[in-house]
Amino acid sequence: MAKRKKGKFSNKGFTPTTGAIGEVKALIDDSGMPLRRDLLIEYLHLIQDRYHCLSNDHIAALADILKLAQTEVYEVATFYHHFDVVRDGDRPPELTIRVCDSVSCEMAGSDSLIKALEETCNKESIRIQRVPCVGRCDTAPVAVVGKNPIGKATCDAVMDAANNNSVEAAIPDAITYDRYVKDGGYKTYHAVRDGTLAADDVLKMVEDAGLRGLGGAGFPTARKWHIVRDAPAPRFMALNLDEGEPGTFKDRYYLERDPHRFFEGMLIASVVVGIEAAYIYLRDEYAGIYELLKNELARLKENEGDNLPHIELRRGAGAYICGEESAMIESIEGKRGMPRLRPPFVAQVGLFGRPTLEHNMETLYWIRTILEEKPEFFTQHERNGRTGLRSYSVSGRVVKPGVHCAPAGVTIRELIDEFCGGMLPGHEFYAYFPGGASGGILPASIDNVPLDFDTLQEYDCFIGSAAIIVLSDKDKARVAATNAMRFFAHESCGKCTPCRVGTAKAVTLMEKSKWDTGLMDELSRVMTDASICGLGQAASNPLKCVIKYFPQELK
Repeated sequence: MAKRKKGKFSNKGFTPTTGAIGEVKALIDDSGMPLRRDLLIEYLHLIQDRYHCLSNDHIAALADILKLAQTEVYEVATFYHHFDVVRDGDRPPELTIRVCDSVSCEMAGSDSLIKALEETCNKESIRIQRVPCVGRCDTAPVAVVGKNPIGKATCDAVMDAANNNSVEAAIPDAITYDRYVKDGGYKTYHAVRDGTLAADDVLKMVEDAGLRGLGGAGFPTARKWHIVRDAPAPRFMALNLDEGEPGTFKDRYYLERDPHRFFEGMLIASVVVGIEAAYIYLRDEYAGIYELLKNELARLKENEGDNLPHIELRRGAGAYICGEESAMIESIEGKRGMPRLRPPFVAQVGLFGRPTLEHNMETLYWIRTILEEKPEFFTQHERNGRTGLRSYSVSGRVVKPGVHCAPAGVTIRELIDEFCGGMLPGHEFYAYFPGGASGGILPASIDNVPLDFDTLQEYDCFIGSAAIIVLSDKDKARVAATNAMRFFAHESCGKCTPCRVGTAKAVTLMEKSKWDTGLMDELSRVMTDASICGLGQAASNPLKCVIKYFPQELK
């Protein structure tokens, strides 16, 4: 076979204008970013932020600058919900108002809010979009005006923000680098880095504390560190701050208050495992936190200098699937966020083909506390035969929704009564999601199960990221389950047929007045057994729970 001759790069397809190439080059130059293939999504954000859409001209220009096929750039841009790919001259309105319609917000009246906004706004200048969970379930319903999130939103409050051009997210009033250091921050990291606190001792304390992955999988943290440390260098780290599970907002809660505690845990893990580069992947809905982390990372790098591993902060682009570790890694590499087949596992072949330590934000948030307060800080907390602490994101029909740090063995009744101030007046406890939209639904009668890892499987549920959504007698489990399935159908990456077709078919079946439970059961088994990743495997949990625990709703 004749070898292909090397020559000047030539892109087939739409020919970009000189003006578009200049505009995209200027955006990249002004950002200070280098020109690299893995930064493709970051460049798309630059264009979207500046022009509020991605035109054919700008996509073609970016492809030309990166010397990529236009189809490759187009496929990435159209995969993510936050990029508006438009034909030339078909621009969206200047302002987009996104209203969350996931479980907690639907219960709080998001449908009525959306209808009121659509009747009120000027459709030529404002676009109203229904969107999946935006990570603020404790203040439902939530609307995001541009990038400005408005909790407990009303039509008047949202339109006031739109009319006053209040479209930027406020930077949280968090503990800054200077204050963190003044209060003893980074001393433990320095001890580990300098060898005063040995890496093996750190591993032993993390193991004794029983710390497990708090993103949902629950894999023992110390064991994961051992596996990646034993892998050949160079080793990378991927930090998952893309919490997108409906009902989950604990990572946002901690980042808005004390981001450097997370940074310090990241740096300690980097030293113990031997990490050369760390990539922080933050969901795009957390615009204020993005600015906070960007500013505080700059202060950290300014003061720690060459002692740090290479650290990059990346923005997600509105894809729930990127909470799955291998899909997140694909996204960090500038690709569509599609899960990889296993094996190999990311600890062996992960980011850029290297062994990768993947962690949820909260897991690393507790590292400093464990090392300074000793493992007993965790293990001394005991409830119903379980030990440790969990951060429960609680939303729904309770008096005090929010993040509640409680013993890992707490039951739903104890959580509602002791930590959440009870049910809302006029509401009687009826049901609950114990682990977000994918964790299943249980009736109020099953109220004595410890909310922890490994305790809910016999009920066809799991704790996941400890996102608790409380339903009352004013709600229906089948309505909440249908909402969850719409979410999964919307967020399926489409890579595998059981998930792509199964979630859409399940929505159609669940929206019927009479459920074909035999067909639904068969569909659920196919999705669970044959889907590539956890999205498709767990998507039918709420459906199965309604059939099993709420038969009275199906009559």
